[in-house]
Amino acid sequence: MDKIVIDGGHKLKGKIRVSGSKNAALPLMAAAILTAKPFTLKNAPKLADINTMARLLEGLGIKVAQDKPRTYHFDASEITSPEAPYDLVRTMRASVVVMGPLLARYGH
Repeated sequence: MDKIVIDGGHKLKGKIRVSGSKNAALPLMAAAILTAKPFTLKNAPKLADINTMARLLEGLGIKVAQDKPRTYHFDASEITSPEAPYDLVRTMRASVVVMGPLLARYGH
């Protein structure tokens, strides 16, 4: 395991910003399908896959809003289609994470 060793008599001070994780954000976005209550995801990374997942969820009829960078609001109270748009699904391997929530919500 890699590590950083700091030798010296000075304590470290300061702030860092930890970026959100794509591998955590994508399944959380897909989880919007499971609830009819609105929820918010903060600190999502700025990546093409995050934008694609947002568009994919919109294709299902989920309302997706972004009021500030890295913050997404989801409202899946009225999903209009249980089928994800293929043109978006084929561009992102992580699109398979919507299958479980769709099966749980619709039972087919």
